[in-house]
Amino acid sequence: MRRVVITGLGAITPLGVGVRSNWRRLLASDSGLVSIAERSSEEAGELSNLWKDLTSTVAGIVPTFKASNPRMTFSKNEIWQATDWMNATDRRRMSTFAQYAIAATEMALKDAGWKPSSEEKLDATGVCLGSGIGNLHDIYETSIEFEQGGYKKVSPLFVPKILINMAAGHIAMRYGFRGPNHAATTACTTGAHSIGDASRFIAFGDADVMVAGGAESCIHPLTFAGFGKSRSLSTAFNHDPPASGRPFDAERAGFVVSEGAAVLILEELEHAKARGAHIYAEVSGYGCSGDAHHMTAPKENGAGALAAMKRALKNAGIKPKEVDYINAHATGTKVGDAAEAAAIRSLMLGEDGVECESQVTVSSTKGAIGHLLGAAGAIESLYSILAIAENAVPPTLNLHKPDVGTQFNFVPHEAQEKRVNVAMSNSFGFGGTNASLVFSGLKK
Repeated sequence: MRRVVITGLGAITPLGVGVRSNWRRLLASDSGLVSIAERSSEEAGELSNLWKDLTSTVAGIVPTFKASNPRMTFSKNEIWQATDWMNATDRRRMSTFAQYAIAATEMALKDAGWKPSSEEKLDATGVCLGSGIGNLHDIYETSIEFEQGGYKKVSPLFVPKILINMAAGHIAMRYGFRGPNHAATTACTTGAHSIGDASRFIAFGDADVMVAGGAESCIHPLTFAGFGKSRSLSTAFNHDPPASGRPFDAERAGFVVSEGAAVLILEELEHAKARGAHIYAEVSGYGCSGDAHHMTAPKENGAGALAAMKRALKNAGIKPKEVDYINAHATGTKVGDAAEAAAIRSLMLGEDGVECESQVTVSSTKGAIGHLLGAAGAIESLYSILAIAENAVPPTLNLHKPDVGTQFNFVPHEAQEKRVNVAMSNSFGFGGTNASLVFSGLKK
């Protein structure tokens, strides 16, 4: 089986545009969560009345010149401007989530130094990138226009703009990549599945290089209404947005919807070595499972999550005690966080039955950036990779009183320096779909 490494990174999140600014702010315990109450009245226009009755008014929004985070100062390059990444024609044809994907891909390819031009290299480069919801705005707007004006009001771009796979399609078309073109859409597990599936395309010889990740942009009142009705969103801290994301904390009561994108360049090890590429880490293991239990809730004992983690470690040939850091899915929901903690605790039980839970370091970066839905697994994988590359573990914000009955090092409030050789990233989604990825420092 061919080995797979990471040679490029790209990111757009509520902490800004660019990997370095993201990582710097994450380690500094900055929060990208803001109030959408002001944004809705200033920018939503005719939709503004739809925001007023929503139970949650907090979101993780990619900073723009019109809507930035009042608690942070961004440089011009850290602010999202679509004009920095594409021309007017491309902007008209692409949904925002696809635009984010294009920009994150450009960053990652530049970071990897991968600009193939030969037919052979273009054939050997593929894309595996998806989204959980994708483009809700155009679906909503076109439905209203069709209801009011009929067939003549529907844009010929409507269907291309709402298809989840079009982000991957636009990336392939822009760069001429003719390898595997694939798009996972598995709710909040999308980003992790995309990276894992891409790694297997390389491992099995279908490609030498893959663009992999996830993108999401659904900050829309219908999103908040839908998740609000399912009682999934954080509502108790509307008055204090940075306090809204509370993974593992006793006062947690739901997640915060966010937007953005993250892209990794995956590459076959010998291919990367041959061209002298910088290698961040290796994709050592990938495991998937299904809960077969409930539409939105995991089993209380976290059996599905445990199965995914075990399979990822088995695939990697790594023992649980060798895992130095786990980037938890932990969204801030009562049941979900407790189930994942139970799964991690079960995983960390030694073969002799002696608990070694205090030896594992676990944090959730959703306290800082919120839940990027289909892009969550991708950005959290990126953070896990940087933890290995720079021996630093990002914090779990707002963790004042853990109530999940464990003794983990949850990295509360502030980042920690730690030697990280092996990191695991967990992602779980509605429908009971689970994935775990294991990354490690490159071994000879």
